[in-house]
Amino acid sequence: MDALMEQLLQYVWKHRMFPLTPLTTTEGERVEVLDPGLWNHDAGPDFFNAKLRIGTQDWVGNVEVHLRSSDWYRHGHEDDLAYENVVLHVVGEADREVTTPGGRLLPQIELTVPAEVEANFKQLMAEESFPPCYRVIPTLPSVKVRSWLNALTVERLEQKIERIDALLQRTRGDWEQVLFVTLARTLGFGVNSDPFEQWALGIDLSQVGKHRDQLEQVEAFFLGTAGLLDRAQGEGIDEARRALWEREWRFLSSKFGLKSMESQQWKYMRMRPQNFPHVRLLQLARMYHEGQASLSRLVGATDVAAIRAMFHEALPQLQAASLDLLLINTAAPVLFAHGRQHGCEERMDQAFQLLESIKAESNYITRAWRQAGLVVGTAADSQALIQLRKRYCDRRDCLRCRFGAEYLRKQ
Repeated sequence: MDALMEQLLQYVWKHRMFPLTPLTTTEGERVEVLDPGLWNHDAGPDFFNAKLRIGTQDWVGNVEVHLRSSDWYRHGHEDDLAYENVVLHVVGEADREVTTPGGRLLPQIELTVPAEVEANFKQLMAEESFPPCYRVIPTLPSVKVRSWLNALTVERLEQKIERIDALLQRTRGDWEQVLFVTLARTLGFGVNSDPFEQWALGIDLSQVGKHRDQLEQVEAFFLGTAGLLDRAQGEGIDEARRALWEREWRFLSSKFGLKSMESQQWKYMRMRPQNFPHVRLLQLARMYHEGQASLSRLVGATDVAAIRAMFHEALPQLQAASLDLLLINTAAPVLFAHGRQHGCEERMDQAFQLLESIKAESNYITRAWRQAGLVVGTAADSQALIQLRKRYCDRRDCLRCRFGAEYLRKQ
């Protein structure tokens, strides 16, 4: 609990929740906070580049916050040069003097968390229901809700873009391959996302492109590299078709030196037939054969309707909900990432418009927020709330959440 209370003290410093009486150091010098500094959530001092007036002297430097002065030594800051530029030590209890690594005596102030804020914080941390801030959700002004959800949507896209950036590095900037890998991963729909990504990364599209005009060869290429020739069965797959794939695979694997994945990597248990990996691979093969979903078509789409139509034509077998997930997890992030890399704000805006045109996902996260009184209308909203749950709620990082901030201020 000490770590959480220290974070709360940092929050009080950041938001200047100071007592009405003047701030003074433990030595009696007046302290005026011109700028509390930038809150640092990584290693190093808690606040960078604070601007302070201590007595008659102006200071620009870092601020460290602890529950007790002795925590400075417990954390080893006296020997860490990263803390040499600390100009003020903010503590809940000044139980000893502290010095910087260079031996300078560090000014300290005692700061108290307002009783009401502390009570609200402890209540929030002890809440077992989700979302823990449900008590304030119905009271929040819509403009504050919308502002926070928009910011979270951007965070969610940025997180997905990190994966795309990693793929760009791995594929040496091949956007067509990145789209192909991202699309394949999405078609794994969670259960098979990792094997689909592994499989797609192993596909050399220049090799497939040499046989793109023959659907059976593309199918054999995809199924063979996935190690699923023996698993491919179902409606429309007879022995003659399987025998054709086997012949084509022997030819292609010999021509290009292709290897198969271990079929055990693919999950089939408790899945509907339309979601079987080999079914999705055959859909991808037809899409690639017909050239339906390409990067040029995606970035060249004039509006959201054209993007939706492109993916519907490419994968007509997908149900509406699955198509929406494809647009959310493939089209929107690739558009956003491509627009950002090429400085095209119009393309980045189009990614947002796409998310705002799709109905909100229905899952345990969005249902919980709806029950708390939050309006969840579009995929932009549901993506924001997924980000909120995974990056804030699950980590109890309520002090960086705008809803959490409102909870602390509640009467």
